[in-house]
Amino acid sequence: MSRRRRPPDEDDVSAFRQALHEAGVRRIVSDRADPGRPRRKDPSAAERRAAAVAAGNSDTASRTSDGRVEPVRPSEPLDFALSDLPHRTRTQLKRGRIAWEAGLDLHGLTLDEARCELEGFLRDAAASRMRCVLIVHGKAWGSTADYPVIKSHVNAWLREWPAVLAFCSALDADGGTGAVYVLLRRRGQDA
Repeated sequence: MSRRRRPPDEDDVSAFRQALHEAGVRRIVSDRADPGRPRRKDPSAAERRAAAVAAGNSDTASRTSDGRVEPVRPSEPLDFALSDLPHRTRTQLKRGRIAWEAGLDLHGLTLDEARCELEGFLRDAAASRMRCVLIVHGKAWGSTADYPVIKSHVNAWLREWPAVLAFCSALDADGGTGAVYVLLRRRGQDA
């Protein structure tokens, strides 16, 4: 059963407004939210990638940052893809169905050496119009760190590299969680 409500009479409305006034409630002047001072936030991967693209193709300057790197566990699978990458392509990469054309092994290198090797390798692969490459980063813990340093940095560096469309941990036959398949953008390709 529904009951119809009668509109409030003027005495009720006046009493309600008087109670609000006595409680210190003020009428809103503007119907727009005031967010106050904007918060400073860490740049997203997309913003870092855009900054790397804007920096140009200078061979003297590094394209990857030395900023804060999220540590990853040795057995943790790595997975990244740009939002506009087709699901089917990402699935094929994860299943190892896109053949890799060249590989790079970063075992035994210092962090600076690994960074230089990775950047040079990615430049050469892009220049050769390669579609997919394999990077073996290993799972070894750093001598002074309590996490796999090169694996963690490779995870961050690949996210910043403009030509990288996606990457994921390799199949066991290709190195498992100690290696990644990297899907590259070919020159002139949008995504």
